[in-house]
Amino acid sequence: MFKRVVTSEKELRDLMGTPSERAIRKESPFIDAPSREFIAHAPFLLLATSDSTGRCDVSPKGDAPGFVRVLDERHLVIPDRPGNRRLDGLRNLLDNPHVGMIFLIPGREETLRVNGRAAIVRDDDVLESLEAKGKRPRVAIAVEVEECFLHCPKAFRRSQLWEPAAWPDRSVLPSMACVLYDKLQPEGKSLEDYVRESEEGIQRTLY
Repeated sequence: MFKRVVTSEKELRDLMGTPSERAIRKESPFIDAPSREFIAHAPFLLLATSDSTGRCDVSPKGDAPGFVRVLDERHLVIPDRPGNRRLDGLRNLLDNPHVGMIFLIPGREETLRVNGRAAIVRDDDVLESLEAKGKRPRVAIAVEVEECFLHCPKAFRRSQLWEPAAWPDRSVLPSMACVLYDKLQPEGKSLEDYVRESEEGIQRTLY
């Protein structure tokens, strides 16, 4: 399909150039004080994983700010709250421990990027520390940090992600419940019933 494909780092560098000294030196091999503070205020992150064959997955994780706990300058833990039980990311970790994360804070144009090696843990003291709404997670994702750095705001400036005036009307795209209703065609249920039950299920299983 494509006729001009970049196939080497030299070709890539010839096209894109080299990073500035600031871009290189901002990277830290541990969680420094500014990064720890960013994580403490972040209610949302994206967790990227890959299995042994290279099949990738990116999973959103979110809760109240501080839901990710920094244990020390090299380790953090993420609670695994109830989801759809596909376990795509967790199954990947069993094959390949390498992870990449992007932490986001609403309204902040910078993001925090953290890379490292992860494991699925069940330590009682860890799970108890991650309890929310009276319920503790069944497992947590423990990450040994290898790289940590803030990322520039250009993507947010270009996308106007935090600018409500630039947001599309919610009616432009159907909700996930509507999409699934059309795909699954549940017998004996109206669209309205399916949408209502989907929302009730989400609220019932948040924790």
